[in-house]
Amino acid sequence: LTHLECTRCGVHFDPGCLQTFCHACNAPLAACYDLQAARRKLDRTLIAARPRGMWRWQELLPLADIDRAVSLGEGDTPLLALPRLGERLGMPGLLLKDESLNPTLSFKARGMAAAVSMARILGAKRLIVPTAGNAGGALAAYAARAGLPACIYMPADTPRANVLECQVAGAEVVMVDGLINEAGRQAALRAAAEDWFDLSTFKEPYRLEGKKVMGFELAEALHWRLPDVILYPTGGGTGLVGLWKAFQELRELGWLESASMPRMVAVQAAGCAPVVRAFSQGADDVSLWEGASTGASGLRVPRPFAGRMILEALRASGGTALAVAEDDLWAAQRVLADVEGIFAAPEGAALVAALQALLAAGWLRRDEKVLLLNTGSGLKYLEPALV
Repeated sequence: LTHLECTRCGVHFDPGCLQTFCHACNAPLAACYDLQAARRKLDRTLIAARPRGMWRWQELLPLADIDRAVSLGEGDTPLLALPRLGERLGMPGLLLKDESLNPTLSFKARGMAAAVSMARILGAKRLIVPTAGNAGGALAAYAARAGLPACIYMPADTPRANVLECQVAGAEVVMVDGLINEAGRQAALRAAAEDWFDLSTFKEPYRLEGKKVMGFELAEALHWRLPDVILYPTGGGTGLVGLWKAFQELRELGWLESASMPRMVAVQAAGCAPVVRAFSQGADDVSLWEGASTGASGLRVPRPFAGRMILEALRASGGTALAVAEDDLWAAQRVLADVEGIFAAPEGAALVAALQALLAAGWLRRDEKVLLLNTGSGLKYLEPALV
């Protein structure tokens, strides 16, 4: 790690102290590394030989002393073939990376492992986050592991399982009338008034770093040849941006065997699709989606803070963005469980519905290697799933 950089104006920030985002640009900060030095000193076979988990990629993560990592065993989730679903769709190269096997049952564990580790090392005494679901449970668990108090602001209709997992890990939970943007507003006010460190999506630089490791693992599992297409459920967008960041870093390291990069696809719910609208309109940034509504709480983000970065990744990759109807999203969850035995969160299940739409539109070829990235477990949504 050499410095932090504003993703809009390029100004450098010191990684040796707590940082949030570039207030001049209202834009996220990105961690930058001396990848040329890493290319001379690092060997991908050395990383492969280390004990499993996210932290085996330590030279490409912000934590200088790996012994100080706050960890619950996150990372190295399985990459699964989907032979029965692939046969049904005529797609023999269909794959799924299943992030539901992380601690706290979602990909949020990766980001919080990195963010909480860095926050503790840099002197944060208590941690706060607004969340519509899985980020809250992940912060509560990792804050408990780190011995730090945590406060979680949640919309009132957050799935009950997400609320309970925060409470059982000792976090203070504040329920909010409104959506995630209102929870974020109230959490920010509390943070400023009482000196809590805010770990909101993209409003600190290190959750992105934990999530980018999904891209490293994916490349390694596929022998350093990336898929043709990656479908990603997009709310705040950290995972999609993290994958794209990982692929850029791997290319600079010279580790990729394939010259082409995956086409990235952002999948949203029809009741909250600000990225889809901005992409289709050719906009540079994402505007607020009024009246956001979907039962997939991780997709109910009316205006992602890193909208510009999401759109840049989609366009640079030659990708696209599309929304799926609410009924199709829940139906796809049952299909994936019935056909492949994978009880995905509705956010991840939405990818199956999107995949069918892209095939029907001719945007995907059936002979392409396509990856679905399931971000969490359907166990967090038992009540709506059983209706």
